Amino acid sequence: MSVAQALKILYLSAEVVPFAKTGGLADVAGALPKAIRSLGHDIRMAMPRYGRVDAEKFGLKRLIEAVAVPMDERTESAAIWAASIGAGAGQTTVYFIESPRHFDRQGIYMYPDDAERFIFFSRAALEMCRALDWQPDVIHCNEWHTALIPNWLKTVYRDDPFFSATATLYTAHSLEYQGIFGYRVLEIAGLADMGFIAHPDVAPDLNQVVDMMARGLLFADIINTVSETHAREILTPEFGQRLDPILRDRRDRLFGILNGIDTELYNPATDPHLVAAFDLNNLERRPANKHALQREAALPDRPETPLIGVVSRLTDQKGLDLISAIADPLLQHLDCQLVVMGTGEARYHDALNALAARYPGRAAVFLTFNRPLEQRIYAGSDIFLMPSKVEPSGLNQMVAMRYGCVPVVHAVGGLADSVSDFLPETGEGDGFRFLQHDPMALYTAVVRAVETYRHRDVWRQLVRRCMSADFSWTRSAEKYVDLYFRALAVRRQAARSLDDYAVIKRRI
Repeated sequence: MSVAQALKILYLSAEVVPFAKTGGLADVAGALPKAIRSLGHDIRMAMPRYGRVDAEKFGLKRLIEAVAVPMDERTESAAIWAASIGAGAGQTTVYFIESPRHFDRQGIYMYPDDAERFIFFSRAALEMCRALDWQPDVIHCNEWHTALIPNWLKTVYRDDPFFSATATLYTAHSLEYQGIFGYRVLEIAGLADMGFIAHPDVAPDLNQVVDMMARGLLFADIINTVSETHAREILTPEFGQRLDPILRDRRDRLFGILNGIDTELYNPATDPHLVAAFDLNNLERRPANKHALQREAALPDRPETPLIGVVSRLTDQKGLDLISAIADPLLQHLDCQLVVMGTGEARYHDALNALAARYPGRAAVFLTFNRPLEQRIYAGSDIFLMPSKVEPSGLNQMVAMRYGCVPVVHAVGGLADSVSDFLPETGEGDGFRFLQHDPMALYTAVVRAVETYRHRDVWRQLVRRCMSADFSWTRSAEKYVDLYFRALAVRRQAARSLDDYAVIKRRI
């Protein structure tokens, strides 16, 4: 293959927008492949066909009646459907693995046979390539659901000529969910001969279970997570979720790439949910959205008062413990308004409802997830709070900035990589950061933001810098293509070190 030819990439994800979603993985899968396709590469996606994926609604076409899928000591069958997402140069094929026994359910996860379901999906995706006579140069695996593929390519498929040159990239979006199961999983996956993978430095109990993510990290040619800062964080016990010893061993193959956002979906110039569209060239239209949000939230129409927005899962991990700790002093001592939207732990539902009752006209709470309202909060708020304890990449802070809402963030993970601290002495920066994850640090950062808001010319420049930030997927897609070439260099063993990958890239 010459450099001028496109890479062939199989992108695997358990969920993809718009077909099925429970979290940020689906948003990434629904956007990144389209951006990579726009760069000229032949990237195709695969996901399970869940019960909620309606063929007529999404335009699915049946491609293959039956693909044989080895499972344990038996062979099962999968049908292959296809549809497309995107338009123009970004139009991308999505394959659907159909198996009623495994996937004809309304939910996606939390079933007792999840391990078997996603082993079947991953194995079927490999066999689908053979049935299509389409040999991928790289298989891009995401999260624990597809983490056995790098393991298989080094073992079960090691001598299979069809996959002899196929490299793997494994993306760990969140180390919180690792896919931990018992020994029976190895039998189902055809890996029983390998037994448990022992690592001398991980917690002893992790050497006596099947940790799917750990196998992806150990066997993939290249691994990455979703921001540069988080790639460094997960090398430590604090953020490594007990996998940090493995990650430290493979740190020469670990990279961080910040996620992007869908700039067509999140575009204040065309957003149909706003009362007034706006962009950098007509910022004078933005205040109308603040007035509309204040009315929707039953707050006084006060343009001079900074409106603080929160869109979040209501959990400690997202920093709701910090917000709860500072909410009373914030509303008592600062001239500001607060709007919160989200769902989560019942204790935070109760606490926020009580807060809104204590401060009528100052605080409003929407215990829901509603995308039109979410976008109105971005467009109508002046300040956006995101004090997450851990945030591998983060999406909300980027969307808020695109809508001219200045972020206040805990400087971790993708928050640190996407928001630079405002320095009044130089005028640089596009948000407000705090280092220690404690209430006083958050309170101090909010005070800085509220006080800066009083200086209208300074604030206007802050807003302009936020809206000028490039969080498009094109930026991230180019970096992922670079990792694909690195993975190929490793797989083909054409260089003695990763430092030589650029030479290999030119020769491929």
